[in-house]
Amino acid sequence: MASQPGAALRFFILISGLRAGLLQQGRSSSLHGSSENFALPDPFYEQLQSSAERQNLETENVTVVEGEVATISCRVKNNDDSVIQLLNPNRQTIYFRDFRPLKDARFQLVNFSSNELRVSLTNVSINDEGRYFCQLYTDPPQEAYTTITVLIPPNNLVIDVQKDTYVEGEEVEMNCTAMASKPAAVIRWFKGNHEIEGSKTEVEAVDNKMFRVRSQISITVLREDDEVPFVCMVDHPAVKDLETRQYIEVQYKPVVMVSVNYPQGLTREGEALELVCRVVGKPRPEKVFWQRVDYDLPDNIIIEEDKLYISSLNKTDNGTYRCEASNIVGSSSADYTLFVYDASATTEPAVHDTRAGEESPLGVDHAVIGGVVAVVVFAMLCLLIILGRYFARHKGTYFTHEAKGADDAADADTAIINAEGGQNNCEEKKEYFI
Repeated sequence: MASQPGAALRFFILISGLRAGLLQQGRSSSLHGSSENFALPDPFYEQLQSSAERQNLETENVTVVEGEVATISCRVKNNDDSVIQLLNPNRQTIYFRDFRPLKDARFQLVNFSSNELRVSLTNVSINDEGRYFCQLYTDPPQEAYTTITVLIPPNNLVIDVQKDTYVEGEEVEMNCTAMASKPAAVIRWFKGNHEIEGSKTEVEAVDNKMFRVRSQISITVLREDDEVPFVCMVDHPAVKDLETRQYIEVQYKPVVMVSVNYPQGLTREGEALELVCRVVGKPRPEKVFWQRVDYDLPDNIIIEEDKLYISSLNKTDNGTYRCEASNIVGSSSADYTLFVYDASATTEPAVHDTRAGEESPLGVDHAVIGGVVAVVVFAMLCLLIILGRYFARHKGTYFTHEAKGADDAADADTAIINAEGGQNNCEEKKEYFI
């Protein structure tokens, strides 16, 4: 088997020498001005020329991730058994036909035929990157090249943060570094599932065509950010879904809410009342503090941790009850305004404001509001009636001729005479003065 490649090589050298001699003969005849040698060209040389015109050498570029396998293919269209050769970037022969002169076992023959030479390169490294040449020994020889591009994913992805615990409202600075990749990685930030915009990125070139990328974000943390992952994600053609996460603890002052366990509805005299103080905070307050604003707590009140209980309500219990909680960050409170109704009351309950940390207004009795509205409506109706009667009485005044006669008379007798004269003219139209 070893003699076959040697024989093929000797055959190739012999053919190459013959072609060179033919070319030299043609050039010599041209220099001497003779045309006889070209009138009847050598049949073998003519066949080589037509063969080169018919054949077409093709290849394509290869992109591969470091450590994987790259496959180089030299393809020939309409080959007439011409020799195919593959060379590395240093112009060293990797394969001559199906023979491998280069002593690198990572190169393996995948396919060899008259139309294709296909070679695989295993465990590709950055040093294997470059231009590889396919050669076809026709006359003239043909050559095509393929470029192997090696991708190197980031070998490490790290998030740096100053500390793990923050107080709500503080500014957090995070840095994410992608080490030694080719090409440079693109870093994106997420808070949970929402992408964070406005990051600052630095790209630094390192040895052997690789890059180190560093991205930084600065955000003001809120209580909603507690235990929410901050994700540093890499976009790179050599790797998918490469990310790292950082969790931080956010401390915040308590959020306080007061609610009524019972009764559901009006708080009447003689009934029981139970208030519950619900608190959320980090760190969580160990206990809550109950008080009645501006007054002491009634003697009949029972307090058990976050609950306030009154067994039998009376109107002396009226007032604003406040629940207060605190931790190392701060304190907050919520108010409940109690209004005790008569035992027989049936109106709807007063509206209570239990907003944390704000003073709640007193409850407003709906019956009182209804009475005020009724008085206002009644007063308006009375006013409309008086105005109607006034305008009805002053609609207008009219005068007849008799009245005019009385007005012009000097005494009563004359007025009567004038009036009687007016009666004689009853056919005359009366004049009206408004």
